[in-house]
Amino acid sequence: MDLFDKITKNMGGPIGQHQKWSHGYFSFPRLEGEIHPHMMFNGKEHLVWSLNNYLGLANHPEVREADAQAAADYGMAYPMGARMMSGNTKHHEELENGLAEFVGKDAAFLLNYGYQGMVSIIDALVDRNDVIIYDAESHACIVDGVRLHMGKRFVYKHNDIESFEKQLERAQRMVEQTGGGILVITEGVFGMSGAQGRLKEIIALREKYTFRLLIDDAHGFGTMGSTGAGTHEAQNCIDGVDVYFGTFAKSMAGIGAFVAADNEIINYLRYNMRSQTFAKALPMPMVLGLKKRFELLKTNPELREKLWVIARALQNGLVEHGFDIGITNTMVTPVFLKGELLEATSLTMDMRENYSIFCSIVVYPVIPKGLIELRLIPTAMHTLDDVQRTLDAFSEVASKLKQGYYKEHKMAIA
Repeated sequence: MDLFDKITKNMGGPIGQHQKWSHGYFSFPRLEGEIHPHMMFNGKEHLVWSLNNYLGLANHPEVREADAQAAADYGMAYPMGARMMSGNTKHHEELENGLAEFVGKDAAFLLNYGYQGMVSIIDALVDRNDVIIYDAESHACIVDGVRLHMGKRFVYKHNDIESFEKQLERAQRMVEQTGGGILVITEGVFGMSGAQGRLKEIIALREKYTFRLLIDDAHGFGTMGSTGAGTHEAQNCIDGVDVYFGTFAKSMAGIGAFVAADNEIINYLRYNMRSQTFAKALPMPMVLGLKKRFELLKTNPELREKLWVIARALQNGLVEHGFDIGITNTMVTPVFLKGELLEATSLTMDMRENYSIFCSIVVYPVIPKGLIELRLIPTAMHTLDDVQRTLDAFSEVASKLKQGYYKEHKMAIA
């Protein structure tokens, strides 16, 4: 049995209800016995490259069974309180212990939401005497967390170690005056470019400076490293990361997140993260469903292997067809084209309506003016046929863009 057969054996197709989305309706078609990332949009089936489902666990039969059984056993209300009050269970603690061990830390703390969680981690870890240094291309949740900081914050050029050290020098002088500390924040995998954060090089500067390192590894958890433990595993620097943040939304196709660190930091966060202290605990169906997802993530390495088969086929194919995919060295696959906003809109509409392919579009101010980024997120559920179909479609629309087609043909939004 080959890799593809192992993954697709006994897995049913996606099923769900209509969902309002971007001037139309997506729904999951009933495709019994099949497994691929296709969705219905306004009654027409589309190939989708914009799903948070790296390992294909969203529709895994064991996951669906665990979700359904937990809902039947507990309902959606239990536990009925915050973790510090009446909202703690052995299942919450078991999931935390397993996650901590997996990512190489002493302890972990479950978070209800990833975005909110990162904002609250930053808020809890620093006070007005501390200095934050963060990457210029940090995710919005990091930026929002940094905005809450009442002390100084310095930004360094994206993945630029020389720029980073300059900010370290500034921060070092400042904390010598305030008596505070330095918190450095970067990402394991940057979600727009696909580049890895330069973790080892950042950590190496501890020989000259004192700081703690927090990484947001939303895209790296479950996908990067020999076991899927994350980007810090892939770069062989697990011990150098002080605070590790991972989300359940990407590789585990769920809701929520976790933060892992040494016991002292996690105990502090348990009682100082306001977004968790004053929030109801994750409901039991989510916790038990996450335990099953985590179990499958650890025990089915072929899912991660298939993800990388698809990612490499897609990226190699794009390069062979003359496309610019930037500097990605992860599964995140950006495609950069030259064009303006209206051209970008018409191009993506053309792909959706006439090629039945849906992917995310990124334009100014996220990227410079005059550029269009189409971001593709491969999953273990895509096939090599999906890759070839996408390469063919991209070649056609790129040719149209180059010839000025999308300046002359402005497609109406459906």
